[in-house]
Amino acid sequence: MIPRYSRPEMASIWTPETRFRIWFEIEAHAASAMAEIGIIPKEAARVIWEKGSKAVFDTARIDEIEAVTKHDVIAFLTHLAEHVGPDARFVHQGMTSSDVLDTCLNVQLVRAADLLIADLDRLLAALKTRAFEHKTSVTIGRSHGIHAEPTTFGVKLAFAYAEFARARERVVAARREVATCALSGAVGSFANIDPSVEIYVADKLGLVPEPVSTQVIPRDRHAMYFATLGVVASSVERLATEVRHLQRTEVLEAEEYFSPGQKGSSAMPHKRNPVLSENLTGLARMVRAYALPAMENVALWHERDISHSSVERMIGPDATVTLDFALVRLAGVIEKLVIYPETMKRNLDKLGGLHNSQRVLLALTQAGASREEAYALVQRNAMKTWEKGLDFLTELKADKDVTAKLSAHELEAMFDLGYHLKHVDTIFSRVFGTA
Repeated sequence: MIPRYSRPEMASIWTPETRFRIWFEIEAHAASAMAEIGIIPKEAARVIWEKGSKAVFDTARIDEIEAVTKHDVIAFLTHLAEHVGPDARFVHQGMTSSDVLDTCLNVQLVRAADLLIADLDRLLAALKTRAFEHKTSVTIGRSHGIHAEPTTFGVKLAFAYAEFARARERVVAARREVATCALSGAVGSFANIDPSVEIYVADKLGLVPEPVSTQVIPRDRHAMYFATLGVVASSVERLATEVRHLQRTEVLEAEEYFSPGQKGSSAMPHKRNPVLSENLTGLARMVRAYALPAMENVALWHERDISHSSVERMIGPDATVTLDFALVRLAGVIEKLVIYPETMKRNLDKLGGLHNSQRVLLALTQAGASREEAYALVQRNAMKTWEKGLDFLTELKADKDVTAKLSAHELEAMFDLGYHLKHVDTIFSRVFGTA
């Protein structure tokens, strides 16, 4: 985790202190469950909870023990025993390290998902607000980066809203997918621990028991989780790239908010660069990069190995922290995005009305021309307009082959801007449930 791209609440999920506290809770809940079924004394379970809850786990001390044991869970249990005393012999009864490690990781991933869902809610709220604000702000739609036909800036933002609404659904599903608990002991056979202990601990931690854990929780769950984060990051990049394109000097239909005192360049004082959106593009690349090792973790040997462990120690914090930062940054960009409807109108008019070419094409076919003939008539006038900076309607009116099929009045009707916008309400109703 890089502090520059970390927010405290998400980063705190991945600190050693948080991890050790979750480990303790897993062990203590397991002790309570074992006490209920008579495996360990109830008084021992009470002492474990009482003394462990008051303990401040010393990460330096645990590291010191691990330097000798070369085993992180044993190091923690040894340190826990220093706090609990003789009753610590009842801790970890019938459990294996993976029971603690895997269940803890899933608790952390669930907590991270909850923050990501909240981030998405903020972004969705910003997109909806700005979409309705610019529902009728007409702009040119582009395909291949080239002027196509008119749309509205509100529709652009509605598109993003729908995309991130899907992203939210995916994160909710990924959270559900990974919210499992495994306390099944060596090779997952429950030989030395009763399945009821797993059920009890899962309930206390807000998880569900893993149906079959083979000592480790199946990593296809985690692969789906990190793949989902990668897809969300791709949506972040798509919207950030749109902002970057719109802020180009030659376009300048929208731009990131440029705060008082902000500097765009160390050399050129006039610069106002889309630095936040560019940063988001880079962060998205990193989040996507974590999806592949998560998928490679699925193929573990037999009932367990630890080839996944080093991977998850890196990608767990890095992917969630990075996406959390990116989503909040993107929400801020949209909330403060400076939008220029007048520039949109000027850009719309730059090609002399060529954005009406399809409507003229269709009108000619309705008037009896074949599609090939109609296309040729429209294109020859469109190319003259494009190459010489002419007015498309004027050229069409001067073309006798065109006016033989469509009157001047009919041609003028083809240039009504409202025609292109007549279903904006329908789109908004589909996306937001209201016009």
